[in-house]
Amino acid sequence: MDQHPAILADRVAVITGAASGIGLAVAQRLGTAGMRLVIADIDEDQLAFAADDLRGQGVDVHSVPTDVSDRDQVEALKQAADALGPVSLLMNNAGREGGGGILAGSDVWERTMATNLMGVVYGVQQFLPGMIAADWPCAIVNTGSKQGITLPPGDTAYNVSKAGLKALTESLAHDLLETRGRVSAHLLIPGFTYTGFTKRRGVAEKPAAAWTAEQVADFMLAGMAQGDFYILCPDNDVTREIDERRIAWGAGDIIENRPALSRWHPDHAEAFKAHMEGGAA
Repeated sequence: MDQHPAILADRVAVITGAASGIGLAVAQRLGTAGMRLVIADIDEDQLAFAADDLRGQGVDVHSVPTDVSDRDQVEALKQAADALGPVSLLMNNAGREGGGGILAGSDVWERTMATNLMGVVYGVQQFLPGMIAADWPCAIVNTGSKQGITLPPGDTAYNVSKAGLKALTESLAHDLLETRGRVSAHLLIPGFTYTGFTKRRGVAEKPAAAWTAEQVADFMLAGMAQGDFYILCPDNDVTREIDERRIAWGAGDIIENRPALSRWHPDHAEAFKAHMEGGAA
């Protein structure tokens, strides 16, 4: 399989949220490609386990326990990575579930925004200047969510954090036009994926509808190789066509002056159903 030009043997890749799930799966793929890895996570024990597992596969890996919501810790992560060599790939993958609506406590909102949005801001601000100053291909991947696009009710804090991340990454990609493609940005938008989050909800086995983290990693790398910015992953239940129709309906709320989040509005249920079936809305 062709690779994004930033994925080169002996170059350094930094991955946050890499102790499990999608981050660990991507680390395994990049390690196999010969990259030197710096993996970070807030869970020190799981991070150490993941690093040992990668070393057992012959990967050159260094683990740096990091809470990405702490700017000083992200700066320390940058310093650790620089000590190993040229950084050509950053994956801002660390995230937390929100679990709160509009009236959730300020602690829920602050923790969610601090990790899911500001953690990415800190990562970009630390690593981007070096990538712009370099003369080799580089890439930044930010892990978003379909919830940051379609905004399903009930998990407002998480939705807002991921919507902000989408806007941040789109703006980053535009700013990087000045590098003429040498530094690229990518928004990974996973579908239903069986990860540590899923397990913590009490789901012991992968649901049939879910993709594995490894499938998401492979899809992401293929999307990067062909220059995709929006890496919109399907899963075993939701196809690309379904995602496109849902996203188009959401954008139509503004154009058609429908109520906010009309997909879930009872007065628009039949119109949305017709839209999804391919009929006139």
